Amino acid sequence: MHRASSVVLTNSEMVEIRAAQRTFEGAYIRTALGQFSFALVILKIFTSEFYSIGALFALYGTGILLTGLLRRQQGNKQFFSEIGEDGLDQKRFRTSGNVVVVLTMLSVAAYGSLLALTLKLGN
Repeated sequence: MHRASSVVLTNSEMVEIRAAQRTFEGAYIRTALGQFSFALVILKIFTSEFYSIGALFALYGTGILLTGLLRRQQGNKQFFSEIGEDGLDQKRFRTSGNVVVVLTMLSVAAYGSLLALTLKLGN
C-alpha cells in the first residue's frame, strides 16, 4: 500500500495543506518568473557583453522552477503513517529540508557565477 493512501487527515488539516501548497508553489513560480523577466531585461537592454549574465539569470529561473516541482513532489509525501516499534500506528511528518539544501546550493552557485562574470566584465 502506498504511503499517501495510508494518511487519514481531518478537514482542517486538508485546508492547511492546500494553503501551504498554494503559498509555496506560488512563491517558486513568482520567483522564477521574476528571474526570467530580469534575464529578458538584461538581454534586451544591455550590449552583447552582458548576454552571459542574462543567460545566467534565465538558468537560475529554470533551476528555481525545477526546485518548485521537486518541492511539490516532496510535499505530496510529507504526511504518512507507519507502524512504530511498539506496534502502534504513528503519524509522521517529513520536513522539506532537502529542498532547502537544493535551493541553497543552486543560489550559491548562481551568485558565485554572477560574481565571476561581473569580475570578468572589468577585464
